[in-house]
Amino acid sequence: MNFRFTKSEVHTLVEMLSLASLVAEWNQNPAFKGKMAAIDALEEKIFEHLFHSGYNDIIEFNEEEQAHQITESFEKKSFFLHCYDEFRQETFWEELVIRLADRDLIARIGLDEWNIMPEDERRSRTGDLEKRYWAELEKNGVDHFRLIHPPGQG
Repeated sequence: MNFRFTKSEVHTLVEMLSLASLVAEWNQNPAFKGKMAAIDALEEKIFEHLFHSGYNDIIEFNEEEQAHQITESFEKKSFFLHCYDEFRQETFWEELVIRLADRDLIARIGLDEWNIMPEDERRSRTGDLEKRYWAELEKNGVDHFRLIHPPGQG
């Protein structure tokens, strides 16, 4: 199989591969290790081909890692790290809101009932709480959040 890419399309492909790898690395499930190895191998194969095809301005060989990688100069000019940072930020805030809302729901119904409740029902029961937490975070960030230790623990 042969593909023909313009230089611009190659840059886009390299950014897509880099972003996909960064996001995939978040998956800590041991069952995903085989798939991650396949992703890494495909990325290495493409980067090696590009390196030997004259794209040394964007791909280099890292002797220590014994793998091809994007160059620092390409990384600084590309947008994929900005996308990744935005992804991480959004993931953090969304996860925080969901966990706070779930904590409040658990306090109302108990952990045993929460554990057997389907995810879609949890989300429907915490919708108003999530909206309230989002509004608070958008207005004040975490400025109004305080950690309260149980008696005797801090």
